[in-house]
Amino acid sequence: MIKSLICRFQPFTKILLLIFLLVNSANGQSDTELFPGVLNIQPFTANVLEPKLGFLFHTGDNELRLDIGNSVDILSHSPSPDETFSFGADFFTYSQLRNTKNFHFPVDAIDYLFGFNFGYKKIDGDYAYGIRARLSHISAHFVDGHFDKNNYAWRGGFDPRVYSREFIELAPFVKFNKLRIYGILTYIYHVDPVELGKDSYQLGFDYFAPNLIGRNFSLFAGYDFKIEHLLDYEINHSVSTGVKWGKPHGKGISFYLHFYNGKSVHGEWYFKDVNYSAVGMNLDL
Repeated sequence: MIKSLICRFQPFTKILLLIFLLVNSANGQSDTELFPGVLNIQPFTANVLEPKLGFLFHTGDNELRLDIGNSVDILSHSPSPDETFSFGADFFTYSQLRNTKNFHFPVDAIDYLFGFNFGYKKIDGDYAYGIRARLSHISAHFVDGHFDKNNYAWRGGFDPRVYSREFIELAPFVKFNKLRIYGILTYIYHVDPVELGKDSYQLGFDYFAPNLIGRNFSLFAGYDFKIEHLLDYEINHSVSTGVKWGKPHGKGISFYLHFYNGKSVHGEWYFKDVNYSAVGMNLDL
């Protein structure tokens, strides 16, 4: 068992070693910054596997999603004013909750994601292009809110299952003024249950329009189309649109509408078809 864990997390230990080498080589270089204040590559607006700090209240059923976590650039290196390399970390959870009386929110399921990311961005006039790479682990769990105490059984007859995956993700993008278009290719090199597929493909865009309704207010919209290989290839649609108060590509607070159709984002429910609209709030730190 211990040997299996070491093998699965070996890429992460190599990344940690690389961190120390990069930090050590960065000392004394004016074009290298530790813990820069702004992410080199901002999260893709409608991609459901991005770090958030907020919630989504479903409008058609008694569910909500709670996101807790963040993505931080640890190191950035700019060999020229219009070119930046970055290295960072992602740590976040996304939970499925229900609303019950007395302001209680039982947690049905929770997924954990942690890993590292690498970024490259080049600015050329009104254009920008680059790529983000992520090496990450996700594990999923049913929680006590999924257990029916009255019947002493798991709700709906769905027992907890082992679900985890380690994956490599490549996300090239190109941006023109306020419009950014991206693609995401994901390869899962380890997954439980083992019968699940190991590849997924995404294409999407996001658009930010600052100062249209007042100073420090930005309107935004995003769409993400995903083909995900589970037991078969499944199609997911994700749309987000709203307003952000703060910096368009930095710190602020967003209020938005979200629409989703496809397989559940939660690993314990990977087989479940979901279709919902939601109202959300997110803090960008």
